[in-house]
Amino acid sequence: MRIAALILFALAGLCSANAKPNIVVIMADDLGWRDLHCYGNASVDTPTLDQLAADGMRFTDAYAASPVCTPTRAAMMTGQSPARLRITNHAPGNPDGFALEGSSLHEAPNSRHLPLAAVTIAERLSAAGYATAHVGKWHLSHVVQGDKGIAEIDLRPEKQGFDLNAGGNSSGGPASYFAPYRNSALKDGQDGEYLPDRLADEAIRFIRQHKEQSFYLNWWPYSVHYPMQAREALIAKYRQRTEIKDPIYAAMIEGLDTAIGSFLKTLDEAGLREKTLVLFKSDNGGYHGDNRPLRGFKGMLYEGGIRIPWIVRWPGQIPPGIINSTPVISTDCYPTLLEVAGLPPTEAHPVDGKSLLPLLTQTSGFQRDTLYFHYPNYAFHKRNRLGSALREGRFKLIQNYDDHSLELYDLGSDIGEKNNLAAQAPDLAQRLAEKLQDWLVKSEAQLPAKY
Repeated sequence: MRIAALILFALAGLCSANAKPNIVVIMADDLGWRDLHCYGNASVDTPTLDQLAADGMRFTDAYAASPVCTPTRAAMMTGQSPARLRITNHAPGNPDGFALEGSSLHEAPNSRHLPLAAVTIAERLSAAGYATAHVGKWHLSHVVQGDKGIAEIDLRPEKQGFDLNAGGNSSGGPASYFAPYRNSALKDGQDGEYLPDRLADEAIRFIRQHKEQSFYLNWWPYSVHYPMQAREALIAKYRQRTEIKDPIYAAMIEGLDTAIGSFLKTLDEAGLREKTLVLFKSDNGGYHGDNRPLRGFKGMLYEGGIRIPWIVRWPGQIPPGIINSTPVISTDCYPTLLEVAGLPPTEAHPVDGKSLLPLLTQTSGFQRDTLYFHYPNYAFHKRNRLGSALREGRFKLIQNYDDHSLELYDLGSDIGEKNNLAAQAPDLAQRLAEKLQDWLVKSEAQLPAKY
């Protein structure tokens, strides 16, 4: 039966090979690896995303390019690592030269917006004839004093390849999840309108208008970022579940799932399901939920800060019900979507990610070498150490800059990163540290400085 199913999907793919597929990228904000029911959170109802996973491929070892939002978003849009882009912290982050009290290190310098010179995936797809829209959080247009000649409004999505921008500006989170939103890039609805539903409506309106044309929709919900707000009916529902510690957060997760459900239903009704690749992921690890068994949370290089949910559905190309343990990372989005659209890479735009298309369609071998991370800054909570990291196979190395210490973990047997093996396996730790250093040099990464 399994072989027959694969043959059917291959034949369906051949029938649509000449059509440019629609592309929808939904990137949640601060959604943790275990926040969805299909990732092990049995206490929260996420039927839409559970079904999306059942209909496509769910990754168990997916990573954000950074433990915070702005660098990950920049990496997704360009295929370049935060280290190469020198966008390594959430905007606006800390003042230039910031040093935590008691530390001898200044943070590394950090850019706070995606420059217009960067070639985004939206620009590539738009030039190829795609209708493009950005809906929701952007957080790539922050301007600080000293950015001469640059205005925040000139760095928004409509200046980076998108025909439509609904809700995207420099804000890291909404002023309110209920109208009035006080968002300069989104017209207010009636008082009490719920932001996830409104953004779903904007996404639905776009695909209805462009159902006869190939489209790229970048839907980046503000959910489940602070402030903690949800519909009262859902909050009341989760208050009845004694195992739920934060009923508001649980309600926010289901509210997001419901909004996505409305959109996917419309996609089906428009006859676009078979023509559309849908990619769902998060921008960094969770902060408000329970990340266990992972260690840490948003803003940390431990798994809780960078491991994320990642689901891809593409009927006729991706067989349903696949669970994949191959490590993937945000920078892979750019080359993957280029190949999905049949567009070649360009030598003038180096890419740090790798196309996942062979992995998604299971048409040939996919070799993953090493994933790299660089976070030489303090998160908003100031509870992290400045560092860089890599994952090679089952092993993960973290290099801390404050005391030059190394942490080595075998994620195959220690997903919670409880047992530091650096002293037990010094040769392996040293080899990985040298490999990490070579990558930092190649990327021209900015590093913390002593003072």
